Amino acid sequence: MNIKYGIIGGGAWGRCYINALLKNPVLELTAVAEVSDESLAALKTDFPNISITKNYRDLLENDADIIAVVVPNFLHYPIGKDVLNAGKHLLMEKPFTLSEDEGKELVQLAEQKKLKIAVGHQFRLSSLWGLMKKMIDNGFIGKPCYALAELSRNPYRLGVEGWRFDLKRVGDWIAEEPIHFLDLVSWYFAQYTQPISVHASANTSNPNRPELFDNIGITIDFADHAFAVVTQTLCAFEHHQMIKVTGTKGALWGGWSGALDRTLHPKFFLKAFDGQEVREISITKMTGELYELEDQLQWMADAVQGKAPIHCTGNEGCFAVRLSAAALKSAQHHQRIEL
Repeated sequence: MNIKYGIIGGGAWGRCYINALLKNPVLELTAVAEVSDESLAALKTDFPNISITKNYRDLLENDADIIAVVVPNFLHYPIGKDVLNAGKHLLMEKPFTLSEDEGKELVQLAEQKKLKIAVGHQFRLSSLWGLMKKMIDNGFIGKPCYALAELSRNPYRLGVEGWRFDLKRVGDWIAEEPIHFLDLVSWYFAQYTQPISVHASANTSNPNRPELFDNIGITIDFADHAFAVVTQTLCAFEHHQMIKVTGTKGALWGGWSGALDRTLHPKFFLKAFDGQEVREISITKMTGELYELEDQLQWMADAVQGKAPIHCTGNEGCFAVRLSAAALKSAQHHQRIEL
């Protein structure tokens, strides 16, 4: 049985969803909803064989099994609620919602209706970042003590009608992208320990918009004195990600680089130290958010059919939102925030 998808949101990232679904012979795209007149016209031109509508409620009435919500952050909660009330499984882009309370409400609604929620932290499915998780859980580095996750990139795209630079619509910039790495480091440590506090520092390169942080450093303290640092700058060039994790027996170091975040031709590596020697781990499967998006769409379809667990649940999405909110509060008030 082919699983049918509908997509709400046909902007730049929504188009990536469309292309990923069209490449998959066992998934079916029923329709796409997009509210922007400019984007709507472009979609109809570029995808003439796909049903395109301006009203996302049209998708709630068709036979889609899963609705992927790829819209500005402030719309995640209301549209997600409508999707679940329509009896559709929900694949929500990150951040899950703008607040943890909104996320919990969606989780409870899905449980009541016996529906599945997955949150778009697709880095968990990466052949690079996901392999690091497997090696940590298998005890390769022993008990994890420290992690560093760094993102150095060019500035964000504006988004449709500039939503990504509007605080009311984006929510906050920590939840826009650093949340990926907050999720990853807490996921890496989850088998061993849990976060207990967050401390963050941040600034902006533009004094006319002090509320939008370009440079962010976040320290997460864990219950057993382990800690992780997540840092990002939007004032650099290209797109470079690096994660290092050290433990009581060894260390891992992964890196990913591309001219852009959505490149199809990245460079990446993983080095492993077992306490005695360093070796490079061969990664044969391409990695990058475009590749992980393809995997995420198939994984969600498999989960709906009972063939796989949800790769990032609604509750896990809520926890990432909690970490993001704590980091924002810490940066704003210059104080440590207890979890």
